[in-house]
Amino acid sequence: MAAPFKIFGSNALRTVLLSCIPAFEKTNNVTAAVEFGSTNHTLANMRAGATADLIIATSGALDELTRESKIMAGSRTELATSGVGACVRAGAAKPDISTVQALKQTLLNAKSLAHSKVGQSGIHFAKVIEQLRLADTIRHKVTINASGLVAELVARGEVELGFQQISELLAVKGIDLVGPLPDALQLNTRVAAGIGATTQQEAAARALIAALRSPEAAKVMRENGMTPVVG
Repeated sequence: MAAPFKIFGSNALRTVLLSCIPAFEKTNNVTAAVEFGSTNHTLANMRAGATADLIIATSGALDELTRESKIMAGSRTELATSGVGACVRAGAAKPDISTVQALKQTLLNAKSLAHSKVGQSGIHFAKVIEQLRLADTIRHKVTINASGLVAELVARGEVELGFQQISELLAVKGIDLVGPLPDALQLNTRVAAGIGATTQQEAAARALIAALRSPEAAKVMRENGMTPVVG
């Protein structure tokens, strides 16, 4: 039996990747095994010796792993740009986060909110709270999600407001997207794919990258709040 095709997948691209896998498996006669996580989680895993055939993470992280000979040189391929946004439970009133001042007031008014701990969006949003000089004021009502999708906490009613990359928020049913952070506080992250340096399935890896750059994948990206990289 052939070894599974192993993927370290970014939570930001979860919906897009899952939409591509069935056809990819059938066309390439492989079984995909996906481990989703934050870029920092993937970096730590690979530096501890874990390997995968395809790695999806931020462009900067893939550059680091390429320099460390863990990603095949020249294989990094840009896929999409993803921004940070907010969500509420489905049907709940949507607060205003369209300007810096509106976001600040919304954070003050919210009964509870959550962001991730180690993902790019979580690290960034913690800095936003500091920048708005709200860290001490709202600390008691902030849940820092150690791993996984923040929107799941919102969908279950555990917190009122969730902040994460928009594509990660939209991967969860039972929430409504409020919108993106205001431009002055936004973080647009470039997500890319790279081929693992030790892979024995390079052709399949290149086929999956091609699928992730297809018009079909681009449509799913746009539907999930991402901007596909074209050309």
